[in-house]
Amino acid sequence: MLRENKGVFRQEMRRGDAEMSDSSRKERIRQYKERKRVGGVYVIKNTQNGKMLINSAADLRTAENRFEFARTTGSCIDLKLRPDWDRQNGSGFVFEVLEESEKGESQTEAEFRADIELLKEMWIEKLSGESLC
Repeated sequence: MLRENKGVFRQEMRRGDAEMSDSSRKERIRQYKERKRVGGVYVIKNTQNGKMLINSAADLRTAENRFEFARTTGSCIDLKLRPDWDRQNGSGFVFEVLEESEKGESQTEAEFRADIELLKEMWIEKLSGESLC
């Protein structure tokens, strides 16, 4: 009898854990959707020869994580950088944010991306005298 009760108790605990993890999962999803999106323009700069690649992203944190992952694994992040990247194995490159833009509450995803793309074009014009890839 006692053994059966322990089994029932364990099943209830597992069910409780599943419900707990399900509710915490839903909470994490809610927090992710409600987070402030910060996009913008960034540059990947070759510190040895000064060449720069200007790019934009709707989520700068994701872009920086992608860059760091590429550096760590030795995989090139953009084909325009490939020859120098292969010679230096990614170690001579840095990621720098040029300008940030926060997504407005009433702004659609397409509008946000268009604004960021416009910022990118402005930065390309601004740095046109530099050594761009």
